[in-house]
Amino acid sequence: MPSPSRWPELRAGLVLIGGLAAVPLALAADDAQQMARGKALFTQTQPACAVCHTLAAAGSEGQVGPVLDELKPDAERVRKVLRAGLGAMPSFADKLSAADIEALAVFVSRASGGAPRSP
Repeated sequence: MPSPSRWPELRAGLVLIGGLAAVPLALAADDAQQMARGKALFTQTQPACAVCHTLAAAGSEGQVGPVLDELKPDAERVRKVLRAGLGAMPSFADKLSAADIEALAVFVSRASGGAPRSP
């Protein structure tokens, strides 16, 4: 057993370890919220992404744009297209906030398999 003089050090170490253990839980909650927000934006933004794009995770079967489950875009590609548009797809830079664009990019890339899923 450690001497009583070392207890403050041990207590501080335990608090640090406990705090670090909470970090992944907080990140997982933030990630889940971002994925939920991205899915909501995918189906509800006007015009909705789901109108044109097929993405199984969103339950969409659009017939105009690429099938995102096949394209598997990474988040950076989604961000760029949302900001600048591409082909028939308009830019959403004036309709979506930076946080909304990020949530959509994360959702589409992870849901389509373009980015690894969170552990």
